[in-house]
Amino acid sequence: MVMLGIFANAQTSDILTGKVKSTDTDVADVYIFNKTFLKSTITDAEGNFSIPARRNDTIVFTALKYKKKEIVVTVSLLESTFLTITLEEFVNELDEVTVRPYNLSGNLGSDVGTLKTEPVVTAQTLGLPNANAKTFTQSERLLKEASFGPFSVGTLTSVPFNPLINAITGRTKMLKKRVATDKKYRRTLRIQQLYKDSVFVKDFKIPMDRINDFMYFCEVDDTFAAIADGKDELRIWEFLKSKSDVYRKNNKLD
Repeated sequence: MVMLGIFANAQTSDILTGKVKSTDTDVADVYIFNKTFLKSTITDAEGNFSIPARRNDTIVFTALKYKKKEIVVTVSLLESTFLTITLEEFVNELDEVTVRPYNLSGNLGSDVGTLKTEPVVTAQTLGLPNANAKTFTQSERLLKEASFGPFSVGTLTSVPFNPLINAITGRTKMLKKRVATDKKYRRTLRIQQLYKDSVFVKDFKIPMDRINDFMYFCEVDDTFAAIADGKDELRIWEFLKSKSDVYRKNNKLD
């Protein structure tokens, strides 16, 4: 709370002199404005001030941290040797803030079940044309073209000669081998990327510079493709562990 002491000058009743105080200390830099007489002043470092005033003038006191206060100058105020006005401290009350807008607890296990998520936007969810069409690798596209010929409007009833030429020259056979090789490479790479290099070194005891060679050793095994495509990670682990023992023995790494 702020206490305002105002002293009326006995000789010049149109000048109000006073001091602005708080409960603990003087209040400096209070802006005082006589909005009727259009006169203003600011309290000094000790809270002192003087301002012209007349009967029925309205004087406004404003300062940081305090509510604006207006007083009307009366005859008794001008004649009074001391006047105390109580100013209320300004408290900025904020609207209620929700700190946890999604009602999350911080426990991932429980939050996953309660958090509502929007569906992932994909070509399929948007219903775009050909959204479910299969994507082909470069080798697969070349093989498709070599086998069936390029598609173009107006040639549906024509006989494509490219497939015949490719069959005679062996290009189709070569492209089939390339597609098969690409598929094997992607399969092997997928299995290798299941584990960090440190797993191959620590658990399978394969030297860092021999990991790629070890994966090729696994790839040529007749059962590798079926195990890899089965996507049973436990079975894949057991296969790699077994093959690592054979690989180390064959290469005298133990």
